[in-house]
Amino acid sequence: MVRTLAFRLTLWYAIIFTLSACLAFLIFYLMITSFFREQTDSDLLKQVGVFTAVLNADGIEAVESLAEREAQASGERKIFFRLLYPTGISFSSSNMSFWRDIGVTRASIDNIMDGTAYVYETISIPQKKQRVRIIYSAIGSGIILQLGYSMENITGFFQAFQKVFIPGMLALIIMSAGFGWFMAKRALVGVGAVTRTARNISAGRLEERVPVPGKGDEIDQLANTFNAMLDRIEQLVAGIKEIGDNVAHDLKSPITAMRGAAEVALTTGKSRADLERMGAETIEACDHLLNMINTMLTISKTEAGVEEWQTRELDIDEIVQDACELLDALAAERSIKLRCEATANTHILGDISMIQRMVANLIDNAIKYTPTGGRIHVATRLGADDRVVITVQDTGIGIPRDDLPHIFDRFYRCDPSRSTTGAGLGLSLVKAVAEAHKGRVEVNSTVEQGSLFKVTLPTK
Repeated sequence: MVRTLAFRLTLWYAIIFTLSACLAFLIFYLMITSFFREQTDSDLLKQVGVFTAVLNADGIEAVESLAEREAQASGERKIFFRLLYPTGISFSSSNMSFWRDIGVTRASIDNIMDGTAYVYETISIPQKKQRVRIIYSAIGSGIILQLGYSMENITGFFQAFQKVFIPGMLALIIMSAGFGWFMAKRALVGVGAVTRTARNISAGRLEERVPVPGKGDEIDQLANTFNAMLDRIEQLVAGIKEIGDNVAHDLKSPITAMRGAAEVALTTGKSRADLERMGAETIEACDHLLNMINTMLTISKTEAGVEEWQTRELDIDEIVQDACELLDALAAERSIKLRCEATANTHILGDISMIQRMVANLIDNAIKYTPTGGRIHVATRLGADDRVVITVQDTGIGIPRDDLPHIFDRFYRCDPSRSTTGAGLGLSLVKAVAEAHKGRVEVNSTVEQGSLFKVTLPTK
């Protein structure tokens, strides 16, 4: 439990809240202290002004009489005064029996004699657990007033504040920890759902998905991302299974053929010609297998982004024209008219061997599925946003609507009988190369009317 994220979040929340509360209490304490001190200083200074005015108007006797009345009215434990000579000797004072521990500060007297209007000081009386605020001020020629106010009320306030502060802080810490735990657990509900889903998936339940609360927060984003990853993993697992099945099917025929040829040659072969024929058939079958395996590796590397590209500037019109010239003889053998119209007049950045394979696969695929006497039109043009568009249109057998979403899958062929030659990797390679060059491939097809493949690539 101590190592859980919820516990750590709660701990951090409690610590931050406690520090914030302490800081707030400290600021409040300083503000209240400053306010009370300024208020006391203002009262003292006002009282000094009254004494000064009385001295100037009625003399020292009136001042002594006023001070005595003030002390009696406020209480001898609340206020006291002394009239001092510049030497610090008192010549008149209120009843000092309660304040006998308070003396005269020589430094304050010297400051007043040096011209300072008034001097404040705060004195603590440990025996009485009390503090006194004192002012020194010259109220006449050679007369210095020492006036003190008890801070008993202020001290009592702060003592009560301190008694409330500790239990109050403990209560706040407990409340903040409880609130933090609640918020942390509530915030991590989605993470718990992700964890449970991951455990179920580890047990083999790939169809599990994380519930999305629908609040639009980070937990929703995590759940959506996790679900998208699960969809991709499920697709990959299904694809791996399908590829395994297709590989087994496609490897079975050439291996069976090689074994059959070898068995026939060993059991019935009587001459060197029989052995040579067996060797030729074995080599042909091995070449077919190697070509299929190499194509699979190329597609996998391209899709994974680990294929080493030899990127350079390419004339796309020239590549398409060369591919058409290379495959024109194959089309002519089947009486198919192959027409090339390369008018893009631009360049792209890419790997020439992969682009050549992509274009050749598209044209070869069109020839393979176009009946005798059909037509194939290959073209390049500059499309929207300065992107190159390569189109290969044929009048072939077309692709059924249900098969269109799958034709770029590895080993997928529309004819269930696999009667057409090939491994079903050509269009997969086309898609992988196009996407690796930051392009895309699209197809439109109508059964018995033909197909149109369109590859869009960015220019340099």
